[in-house]
Amino acid sequence: MQNSSHILIVDDHREIRELVSRALAKEGFRVSAAADGRAMRKVMADARIDLIVLDLMLPGEDGLSLCRALRAESNVPIIMLTAKGDEIDRVVGLEVGADDYVPKPFGSRELIARIRAVLRRTQNDGATDQPHRPKRYCFDRWRLDTGARELQREDEITVPLSTGEFDLLLALIERPGRVLSRDQLLDLARGRTANSFDRSIDTQVSRLRKKLEVEPNDPKIIKTVWGDGYIFAAEVTYE
Repeated sequence: MQNSSHILIVDDHREIRELVSRALAKEGFRVSAAADGRAMRKVMADARIDLIVLDLMLPGEDGLSLCRALRAESNVPIIMLTAKGDEIDRVVGLEVGADDYVPKPFGSRELIARIRAVLRRTQNDGATDQPHRPKRYCFDRWRLDTGARELQREDEITVPLSTGEFDLLLALIERPGRVLSRDQLLDLARGRTANSFDRSIDTQVSRLRKKLEVEPNDPKIIKTVWGDGYIFAAEVTYE
């Protein structure tokens, strides 16, 4: 449940990242860490994040700018960390979309309590880390309608997809040309329900190939990268 949520710590101080990461991992959370906005975006591209702990004072693009950019494309909950005592910084952070703030210095127990409270609130409100994505993705001879959750062939035949197949195809199609490991695909497609020992990704890929590929045994759309995972090799356009 909540304790399996994936938390991203964004702070340029290595000691804080390590301290918070250890405290969260001890409580059963999955944890990733980043030192700046560029590293944050890389983590978010490769994994489904349930909440971000974001430092206000970052080098380069600061926390307020990152928070504003995140809010333009995602509902992922954000807790701001600020070392400043001026109330205006906290107010601005909340106004640009942060869900809560924690002033530095802080105790691990307080931060964990805030994280749990925000997760409960946002989950109850139905908030999820869903970016504003195109209505339809087009590739090869197919069109995937994300609103209707339908896969349609060029001859307008609709091919049914299970929930697992749809989520996996969407995770792949949103990252064309990138090699994704099984663990990454599990995280992206299934989030908190992912099990690191679950091998069902291979089964789901096999089923998708039977529906998408002209020759499932010689795939051109979803290719295997031996030892690494899978890559969505088809060119993708949007409608």
